[in-house]
Amino acid sequence: MPFIPHTEEELRQMLDVIGVDSMEQLFDEIPAELRCGELQGLGSGLWEQDITRLMQDKAREDGQPLCFIGAGAYDHHIPAAVWQLAGRGEYYTAYTPYQAEASQGTLQLLYEYQSMMTELMDMDVSNASLYDGASALAEAVLMAVRANRKSRSRRILVPASLHPHYRATVHTLVKNQGIELVEIPYDRSTGQTDLPALAQHTGQDLAALIVPQPNFFGVLEDADALTDWARVNGALSIAVVNPLAMAVLRPPGEWGEQGADICCGDGQPLGAPLSSGGPYFGFLCSKQTLVRQMPGRIIGRTVDLDGKEGFALTLQAREQHIRRSKATSNICTNQGLMVTAATIHMSLMGADGLARIAGRCHSNLQLLVEKLSSLGEIEPLFSGPVFHETVLRLPLEPRRVLRTLAAHNILGGYDMTKHYPELGNALLVCATENRNQDDMDKYRQKMEQLLASRRQGACATMAKIDRE
Repeated sequence: MPFIPHTEEELRQMLDVIGVDSMEQLFDEIPAELRCGELQGLGSGLWEQDITRLMQDKAREDGQPLCFIGAGAYDHHIPAAVWQLAGRGEYYTAYTPYQAEASQGTLQLLYEYQSMMTELMDMDVSNASLYDGASALAEAVLMAVRANRKSRSRRILVPASLHPHYRATVHTLVKNQGIELVEIPYDRSTGQTDLPALAQHTGQDLAALIVPQPNFFGVLEDADALTDWARVNGALSIAVVNPLAMAVLRPPGEWGEQGADICCGDGQPLGAPLSSGGPYFGFLCSKQTLVRQMPGRIIGRTVDLDGKEGFALTLQAREQHIRRSKATSNICTNQGLMVTAATIHMSLMGADGLARIAGRCHSNLQLLVEKLSSLGEIEPLFSGPVFHETVLRLPLEPRRVLRTLAAHNILGGYDMTKHYPELGNALLVCATENRNQDDMDKYRQKMEQLLASRRQGACATMAKIDRE
């Protein structure tokens, strides 16, 4: 928690210098009806040690539960050096690097980040950066509509297996721009995008096809077939990927005959803690031919008049063009601190380290599924290959299961019934490298007790019926 050292006397002196009587006068342009007035329920100021004790007590109330939830936000190990470095003042408080002569450190870091992301995704260019994965996808959709010279359409094919929050965000950001989102169903047995359903759109005028890898179910899509289908039908392909998965899977630049056109996603697995939901950051990469339509910052490397290497914003002076009618995006800032952490994280881990972590996540998921499936009443819902997470069929309502597990300090997964009610009692579970054998055994034990309680309840009901 930052320490604000200003005393009442110092505040008075500053107000006198700028010629106002009170702090309230600094905000006099805010209409009275928009002011919240006195805040209720707040006590008087506390000493530092009392504040520290209060916050520690609140943190203890939250507990330290075992996390088996994925669904787009993952409990990965972050080396201590990542935030020790990212929290330094020169990174922590750095502002937008418009003045290259004063921002070489920040610009070089962003350039290194872009270089790492293009290598990880096997794409030509990367920006730095966007708010989160969902808004990055919305920007990718807008970019595809602008960039696809072969199509006059504003129709985007969206798999139903794409993260439901991503779908909702994209709808919100493009619905008033004449862009139509057409949903493609998934195969109920494999969990992959239904290729026969996709084939019904063959020959239509389409702007783009979205390809999640893995999809929201944790299932790996047939990315080659989907990317090639889009190319043959004159549509751009937009990859939505988990960056950690790309350390072990073929990256979007290698999909199909010519690779995906645009790639985006959320960078949270690269050094950003869960932090109650954020902040995270979005990434966006593309082929070189589309770079003029790419929103956000792009850092270039050059040499000055003396031949010294230097870095600067390139292609566009700011995050958007000065004239709004010519803007590629309404982005006005980015998640620079998260990008800093991701750059440090990837530097420390290296390609081999990221691949080992991805492999550990996959093996832990397989072990968790084996342990839960051995109970006899739980099984994987889809037959398609998975990474990182998978959907399980339960004999109980997921809401009840998760509530009971939470009472035992276990976050058991993501309830799928809200967004995919057709799946029945389905639970999305994830096991990252942070989970060990003891964690999974504890999960299995509590689930076994739940199932035993259910069976006992059923037996008691049957006995009552027999007596009657």
